[in-house]
Amino acid sequence: MIEFTFAQIVAGLLLAARWTVLLSLVSFVTGGMVGLLLLVMRVSSSRVLRALVRVYIEVFQGTPLLLQLFIVYFGLPLLGVDVSAWMAATLGLTFFTSAYLAEIWRGCVEAVPKGQWEASASLAMNYFEQLRHVILPQAARIAIGPTVGFGVQAIKDTALVSIIGFAELTKAGTQISNATFRPFLVYGLVALVYFALCYPLTRYARALQRKWHAAC
Repeated sequence: MIEFTFAQIVAGLLLAARWTVLLSLVSFVTGGMVGLLLLVMRVSSSRVLRALVRVYIEVFQGTPLLLQLFIVYFGLPLLGVDVSAWMAATLGLTFFTSAYLAEIWRGCVEAVPKGQWEASASLAMNYFEQLRHVILPQAARIAIGPTVGFGVQAIKDTALVSIIGFAELTKAGTQISNATFRPFLVYGLVALVYFALCYPLTRYARALQRKWHAAC
């Protein structure tokens, strides 16, 4: 057993938490970009595009994230694509995040009264102009709560990438716990770090949502 002081354990976990934060940010941003593209396709008039996006969403929502990470990490090398644990984690979380965000945002777009579509169409706006100038700004107000709520969930979901060897917070907690034989202390601190990351974000989202609703 290796002797670690309490300060060393905390320092080790905080260093690993940097990767959790970075992975969360990167996967959420890339997932959001893909999700926005999927949203535009999902609410388009093309049946083919809507069907393709529906299949994409059902596949990634209907299968465990852990399984998706395994498929990316072990499947791509079979196709001749060498991927690191970081790349596999980013790709897996991007696919997963984009599917959920696209569906969340679709619900927000559909919550905008249909009269807004008709009014913008009467101004000779095309489909993309309607989305950009009329529909999406209104849907964004509705989407704040669920989007940030899913963002909090995405931070916690990064714990699953430890299974493919990526050294984020949970993986570091496991390594330190195995070295010190103090699992209750180590995993308790891991939980506190996750809480410290998620709680302020949740509070900020609630405040922002109240502010935007009051401005309506």
